[in-house]
Amino acid sequence: MRPIHAFSTDLRYPLGRLLAVATLLLASLPARAVDLDNTRMLRMPAVSADHIAFVYAHDLWLANRDGSAARRLTSHPGIETNPRFSPDGRTLAFSAQYDGNIDVFIVPVEGGEPRRLTWHPDPDQVQGFTPDGGEVLFISQRAVHTNRYSQLFTVAITGGFPKQLEIPNAAQASYSPDGRKIAYLPVGQRSNQWKNYRGGTTSRIWIYDIADHSIEEVPQPPGRCNDSDPVWIDSTLYFRSDRDGEFNLYSFRPNAPSVRRLTQHEDFPVLSVTAGGGALIYEQAAVLHLFDPTAGQVHHLNLGVAADLAEARPRYASDPQFLRSFDLSPSAARLVLGYRGEIVTVPAEKGHPRNLTQSPGAHERSPVWSPDGSQIAYVSDASGEYELRIEDQDGKGEVHRYPLDGAGFYEDLHWAPDGEKISFTDNSWSLYWIDLTSGSQEGTITKISSEPYYGPIK
Repeated sequence: MRPIHAFSTDLRYPLGRLLAVATLLLASLPARAVDLDNTRMLRMPAVSADHIAFVYAHDLWLANRDGSAARRLTSHPGIETNPRFSPDGRTLAFSAQYDGNIDVFIVPVEGGEPRRLTWHPDPDQVQGFTPDGGEVLFISQRAVHTNRYSQLFTVAITGGFPKQLEIPNAAQASYSPDGRKIAYLPVGQRSNQWKNYRGGTTSRIWIYDIADHSIEEVPQPPGRCNDSDPVWIDSTLYFRSDRDGEFNLYSFRPNAPSVRRLTQHEDFPVLSVTAGGGALIYEQAAVLHLFDPTAGQVHHLNLGVAADLAEARPRYASDPQFLRSFDLSPSAARLVLGYRGEIVTVPAEKGHPRNLTQSPGAHERSPVWSPDGSQIAYVSDASGEYELRIEDQDGKGEVHRYPLDGAGFYEDLHWAPDGEKISFTDNSWSLYWIDLTSGSQEGTITKISSEPYYGPIK
């Protein structure tokens, strides 16, 4: 029996009655088994001489340094982020959204109850440990009057009131192993929103000398770039940068003349670089990589994470917030809904709801009714890439598929009055129309115009 996915339960209001009519029988996909040989989407890694830690499904996990014997370290419903090993590798510090707030916690690598170290209502994001392992370094906006920047603090692993560092503001930071320097970002990372950003607030790395308060900046090319995730091994600073295009791993020695590129990834960016136990670890292309600075080699880690993934299993879903878009039929007899990735039609008064797509594993959206009311057009990624699909409103006929080759995230579908063309937009703020009568899916799309300057949000 297929599970029922309902929209609403309150029948006292017209919307509640309409959505209650739309109780649907949705096909459930078989549960997808976790790949126990090479689990993907492991995030925010940390490394020590013996272990690696990472975030998966909003929990902290620990594994041997070679990727074997992965086990869950936390199971709280709150989100855990930013794991960092202590210098001796025996303690893990992290930020966690427990008790309604994001604070600093520590837990032994053997497991046990996490201990809370900070209590301020502003989010506290772990950056690492002091070189002696006695304090946790974190950033916070607790002492600023604006959310435009944050500052550095330390808190003892035994508890107590946090101490603010002398650096005026910082977005990321790490101590050098000898405790004499701190590498940090004075401003946040704009490249998280704008890829290849080259504006006035590009992220750069400053090296602060604790003894004389002097600053040395990691050199950047004339056209600027984004440098971030500064970490140390001995006296060498490692970081990620997009100075050559895609984010890769680089190194820099203070008072040295140049920056050295260490990795050659061209498809996806290097993310979340951390260091420990004489090595660096980072995520790239949804997997974790271990970099040996002595040999100059990258090793792809194969980790198998046996997680139950409760959020991925088939389940009942009933909430009006899942209603993303709608369109009224020309006769006003039915309404088509984009509801939680499905295309559904419901009657205004009499009749039954129809789920036209029944594809829990795909995302269909932006449905619109044809002028004569016989067909419905929508966008679907069931093939792996978004494409235009058109099918009869009763769900009985053949589904017509039209590949689209724009910038993705197609929306704003509108039928021509004669029902022979559909206009749409893409993520680059370009406007197109497609001829549905050509008999071929090749050469039927015409670009009308494009906005020459556009941002990441329409």
